Amino acid sequence: MATGDPDVFPSQDVEQSTKALVKGMASPKKAKITFDVMKMLDPHQLKPDSMETERIMNALDETAAKLEMSSLIPHVIDSLDRFADTLGPEITKNLLELQKLSMEMECLLASSGEETTTRAEEQRSQLCFLEQRLKCSVRNVLRLFLANPSLPQALKPKAGVGDSPAEVFVRAFGVFRDFMRERLLTSPVEEEGKIQFVEDISLQIKKHTEAITALQAKLAAAIQTREDEISKKDNIIKDLKTRIQDLATDSKVSFQRIKEEGDKQQEVELQASQSRCAGLQQDIEQLQRQLTVLVGEHRASELALRKRKCRLEMEIWNWVQKYDTDMAEKQAEYEEVDAAYAEEKAQLSLLTEKHALLLQEYTQIKEERKMLREKEEEALKELITKNHAAARIQALWKGYLVRRLYKPKKKKGKGKKGKK
Repeated sequence: MATGDPDVFPSQDVEQSTKALVKGMASPKKAKITFDVMKMLDPHQLKPDSMETERIMNALDETAAKLEMSSLIPHVIDSLDRFADTLGPEITKNLLELQKLSMEMECLLASSGEETTTRAEEQRSQLCFLEQRLKCSVRNVLRLFLANPSLPQALKPKAGVGDSPAEVFVRAFGVFRDFMRERLLTSPVEEEGKIQFVEDISLQIKKHTEAITALQAKLAAAIQTREDEISKKDNIIKDLKTRIQDLATDSKVSFQRIKEEGDKQQEVELQASQSRCAGLQQDIEQLQRQLTVLVGEHRASELALRKRKCRLEMEIWNWVQKYDTDMAEKQAEYEEVDAAYAEEKAQLSLLTEKHALLLQEYTQIKEERKMLREKEEEALKELITKNHAAARIQALWKGYLVRRLYKPKKKKGKGKKGKK
């Protein structure tokens, strides 16, 4: 079955279903994952917002550390000789005491079922006393371990702690600690948002499952259609094979008939070819005689051409020698001209530099002259203005003097007239 053939799936139905599925996945109202929701889902990003929460978390962390240390104690006691140098004398002494108390506790528990009632009460009191001492010893060991935090980390790989009940309990307590951390650091609003987010995700998963079921149904229908087409093509192939077998039988009969006709035709053509070969042999002999005559004639012409070739080669060699001589003279002349050109080029570069300097000086001089000419023009304009102003002032002054000179005379003339 060719289920992997791209023709199996109806292209339009699959494309529409895929678009609907992508549209459902990209719905902005129900599939929007905000930073706050991701923060709620990841407890490690949460931070304590109160002192009580922080204290509870510290107490849980301290308890988890003590549990890990407690799980190491039985393994360390079993291999106490191997860890004596790492632990030190004080911890080793306390561990020996703890081992001794554990053995006494085991012996007491083993013998508790074989005694009478009065003896059982005494053993119960001894058991309580040993339990208190065992608790104190364990506390002392834990205090020493807590005083040296790097010691448990160094002992854990060496002790080879496996899937013991204590280790299982430590892992379960770790899960409980993470759960409590998440519960303590999640507010009611965040909890509602998380629940709503989970519901949206569940709804999306349900929709996607329905879409996948519909696509699977379409796929099954397409596969069935494809199988029907394949069965039809198989029937067509069987019919074609039957026709091919019939054609093979017919072709064998026709081939035999054609072969017989070909043999007869070959005999007739063989006789005709033999007669043609005899005629061609006569033509070949006649052509060979003509070839011998032509070879003699061509050898004479070849000798004349060889002599002419030798003469032309000598002329060409002489022309080549003459060309080499002329080229040597031209090369010498070219080298002289090139040397003169290099010298003139060097002179030209010097002259160009001098020209640039002179041009720069000329430009400066031209600017200076222009500035001087502008200053002269300004001075001339100023002089003309001053002369014009002086002339006006002098004219006004002269007019003033004349008016002043003639004014008293007029007054005197009036006075004389009045006296008369």
